Amino acid sequence: MGLKQGKVWGKTELVHLVPGVLEFHRIEAKKGGVCSKHAHQSKTNMFFVESGKLLIREWQQRYDLVDETILEAGDVCQVPPGVMHQFVVLEDCVAFEIYYAELLADDIVRESVGYQANIPMDGADQDDQVKTDYQTEVRRDKYNEIKDLMR
Repeated sequence: MGLKQGKVWGKTELVHLVPGVLEFHRIEAKKGGVCSKHAHQSKTNMFFVESGKLLIREWQQRYDLVDETILEAGDVCQVPPGVMHQFVVLEDCVAFEIYYAELLADDIVRESVGYQANIPMDGADQDDQVKTDYQTEVRRDKYNEIKDLMR
């Protein structure tokens, strides 16, 4: 696969990297292993357990609480950026750790809207095409009107 790194709790291996956007790691951890208490400034940290058992601790910022989530095979847990967290290996474990940056959900800027063109076949009436183009333009205007209202 990729770059391997030994840890006091086991080992991690880089599976895939898209710099600044995504990191995908495979971890193998031994029972009793504990990673450092830490937070990521701009990355969400997701854990997916393939086998074994992993405890994820999250220190809540607004309260004097520590949330604990136990993950078993097939379970997923997500830790948002800025949240202190730590894992504890409850059983020998193989897991995947995915770090990703939050992308804007509304990052598309449209100049027009898509539509289904009514392309006339040989001998088709040209009035049908004019009618379709007019209906498309009306829909586009309505879309822009609604979009403006939502701002």
